Amino acid sequence: MRVKREYRDRDETQVTILDALVDRNEDGMTVFELRAAVSIDIDRLETALANLNDDDLIVVENSASETVIKPAPRVVPEPGADESDGSIVEWVRERFPF
Repeated sequence: MRVKREYRDRDETQVTILDALVDRNEDGMTVFELRAAVSIDIDRLETALANLNDDDLIVVENSASETVIKPAPRVVPEPGADESDGSIVEWVRERFPF
């Protein structure tokens, strides 16, 4: 599943993180799971997570044993919602950010 369209204009790393979190919306992901899912170095991951947290696009839940990161409810598409871009303009915009 992909993050809502209105959040896809962010940095590529942030969008990749949000997409991974949306896929695991219910359970969330630890930092180690997220790092493995998005295949980026820890410094870029840390910076992207800080930016997403500052913009309230992720929720961080701490427990005694682990920290779990989940997407904020507003970035998760409704079940069955068609988030595919039918427009060629949207397709080009995603491929070539201007």
